Amino acid sequence: MINLQNIMETINMIEKEKLDIRTITMGISLLDCCDSDGAAARRKIYDKITQRAEKLVKVGQDIETEFGIPIINKRVSVTPIAMVAQACSEQSYMAFAETLDKAADTVGINFIGGFSALVQKGCTKGDRILLDSIPEALAATKNVCASVNVACTKSGINMDAVRHMGEIIKKTAWLTREKESIGCAKLVVFANAVEDNPFMAGAFHGAGEAECVINVGVSGPGVVKAALESLKGESFDVVAETIKRTAFKITRVGQLIAHEASARLGVPFGIVDLSLAPTPAVGDSVARILEEMGLEVCGCHGTTAALALLNDAVKKGGVMASCHVGGLSGAFIPVSEDEGMIEAVGCGALSLDKLEAMTCVCSVGLDMVAVPGDTSSATLSAIIADEAAIGVINNKTTGVRIIPVYGKTVGQQAEFGGLLGRAPIMPVNRYSSEAFINRGGRIPAPIHSFKN
Repeated sequence: MINLQNIMETINMIEKEKLDIRTITMGISLLDCCDSDGAAARRKIYDKITQRAEKLVKVGQDIETEFGIPIINKRVSVTPIAMVAQACSEQSYMAFAETLDKAADTVGINFIGGFSALVQKGCTKGDRILLDSIPEALAATKNVCASVNVACTKSGINMDAVRHMGEIIKKTAWLTREKESIGCAKLVVFANAVEDNPFMAGAFHGAGEAECVINVGVSGPGVVKAALESLKGESFDVVAETIKRTAFKITRVGQLIAHEASARLGVPFGIVDLSLAPTPAVGDSVARILEEMGLEVCGCHGTTAALALLNDAVKKGGVMASCHVGGLSGAFIPVSEDEGMIEAVGCGALSLDKLEAMTCVCSVGLDMVAVPGDTSSATLSAIIADEAAIGVINNKTTGVRIIPVYGKTVGQQAEFGGLLGRAPIMPVNRYSSEAFINRGGRIPAPIHSFKN
């Protein structure tokens, strides 16, 4: 039976607490687009994306209107281009990036993910070409997002790839220096990357996925914060239970939208990612949830414990609300996209080191962190290596989306606009990691990875 109180509660979540569907992402396999002729492969890629995703935006808008639930983004993820393009003999994949960009424009989406490579154990010819193409591709395109998986629990950490990614990030920052080095905001370096992540910039359609699927990413930090506002002085048992119940309600909305989009598009439902994804808007912040638990400012002692509780309770509540939960699922902590995080950095409560500690218990890693433009590539690589180690040892996904903003230094801000927000420039450790990074090779997999 439909309960009037539940209907009113959902309406209140949408109108006052910023509940939304953050993204409907269509995953499309491009494996059948491989061709020894690069031009032919690109024609196949463009045709397949534009045919499969032709109605994606309209269907999303129709559902949004009919159900009254905001759907912020409609996006596409594709098979890692390094897998598809290496069938041809071209020495740059810029043309493939431009094809993805053109296809995204044609279907009306804001981002397309999958200019990606999986190099956790080593690089193929196609992987190397794609990595070398990333800076120019992100500088020349508007909609294309790139990701590289450099580590996994089963294989360890590819430190040659880690070193290379530091150099790639620096070059990307330089090529987009006139726009606050924004190219780096479209590049994620992963450990244990998942194949069904609907969120950008790290989304790609894994080789183990179906031909075409619909994945949905929900949000709702404001809803969780509102639920905790009436619990002043209550025990953590009550806090955890309240977050679980709230996450269940949020995920139910995502499940509804996912099935509706799947049916209307004639595409199988993949997963609901029940992540709490913040925005720069006031009242839509993960940091404010942590402060609602009793922290004076996000970043003070106790923050990691509070985030661990939040992340676990969100997963426990959400997993009961959907038949298929996947992606990253939990709490995101992107600095530039969370007004509470921005304020915490500004007052000195939240440092890069504290953020790294928080990534041990959250769903992702260092996300949308801006650092001085003169940060060395070796330091960037070392930051990536630290995050990869956290992911590998703890058998979880971690990522680094870090932006060395050319022309900016500590105390200044970079303005990215839109959902990407604004980022205070955070200091990095001034001591060198260059000799460490230059060793290369692989950091072996941990002993607990041998489970066969």
